[in-house]
Amino acid sequence: MLHVVLDEQGLDDVEITTDTRFHDDLDLESIDLVTLGGHLTARYGDRINFAEFLAGLELEEIIYLTIGELAAYVAGCLRDAGER
Repeated sequence: MLHVVLDEQGLDDVEITTDTRFHDDLDLESIDLVTLGGHLTARYGDRINFAEFLAGLELEEIIYLTIGELAAYVAGCLRDAGER
């Protein structure tokens, strides 16, 4: 899903690791996070509430959000929902 968003931004050749930051490393803006949230909702339904996740973060935490932090959130939600 992230690759789809990155491809839309012309960043399809960027190396992504768990430490990659959405803002600093990928230069994604809030609208890009909304798009990613839409992809997550389309794939996982209400098991992943990305907007609620972001709402629970301070602005600085959103700015420094990493791929690994998002992956951990998604994995936790799916685990809580009984998926693997």
